[in-house]
Amino acid sequence: MEQQHPLNSKYHATTTTRELIEGINLSGKTVIVTGGYAGIGLETVKTLVHAGAKVYVPARDIEKATRNLKGIEGVIIWQMDLMDPASIDAFSARFLAAESALHLLINNAGIMWVPLRRDKKGNESQLSTNHLGHFRLTARLWPALKSAGAARVISVSSFGHQMAPFNFEDPNFLHRDYETLQGYGQSKTANNLFAVALDTRAKAFGVRAYAVHPGAVNDTDLGREAPISMFQEMGTFGEDGKIKPEVAASLKTVPQGAATTIWCATSPLLNNIGGVYCEDCDVAEIDNGQITHDYAMPATLHGIKPYSIDTDNAEKLWRLTETLAEIQFNVE
Repeated sequence: MEQQHPLNSKYHATTTTRELIEGINLSGKTVIVTGGYAGIGLETVKTLVHAGAKVYVPARDIEKATRNLKGIEGVIIWQMDLMDPASIDAFSARFLAAESALHLLINNAGIMWVPLRRDKKGNESQLSTNHLGHFRLTARLWPALKSAGAARVISVSSFGHQMAPFNFEDPNFLHRDYETLQGYGQSKTANNLFAVALDTRAKAFGVRAYAVHPGAVNDTDLGREAPISMFQEMGTFGEDGKIKPEVAASLKTVPQGAATTIWCATSPLLNNIGGVYCEDCDVAEIDNGQITHDYAMPATLHGIKPYSIDTDNAEKLWRLTETLAEIQFNVE
């Protein structure tokens, strides 16, 4: 945890992707962005392509991806479903056959506020999509990350990690009532712990790992399955079923929401730092209970809980993930 403290970067919550990418040349760099065809993922792809990168976008919905990415040069769309191990393996094999190095892997795709669903192995869908699938993808792509010589793996996490630590006894809700935000929270804690464990293993090969909180962002489809009543309980929506004007005014734009991902992908301040959780274009402060949070005031939703970057938890999760995902990820 010694690296988990703000670096006092010159950027902040309202910094945009274009501000961050100005003057940066990514020509010759190869990137993968999961979920890169909607919301902050789409903005991430646009920004990286603008800087000269070649970007691969794995897509479960090829038609939607093709439509949303139309006209953007330097983008390659291939089929992949994060809840389908065979699909991940096929995408990875195809990539390794086409490219020798992967400079940036941005594990951006995610789901939230969904009813109880399970993948074919019985894993709860938020855990499966947000963590297990990305763990498998990273493992399969490890040879290309290692070959890059200097690569970064960025997992898009969330302040939502504060909703739940990882439940090692019952991660798949087999013996407890399903609560969708508990499922989401533990999957985001898993993203953070994955960054810690991966960075510990991979930094010897020039690969660093980070977790990112985009902030509360307007105009994404993350909450498309959530009932309005849930937002009303959180205090963000009024009785009329509409978002409260003062809440809407405090949300980030999509270019602001994708900015911390771009900062983690390109900032020289992170050249010798990894395994950290970042927000508002800087490394986040540890939240030991000194930060007051109010969901009706999104700007107060910041900080990283100690359990979410604990090295013992990270190692325990790595071992459990290998079991749940049925894959050995040997970083060597």
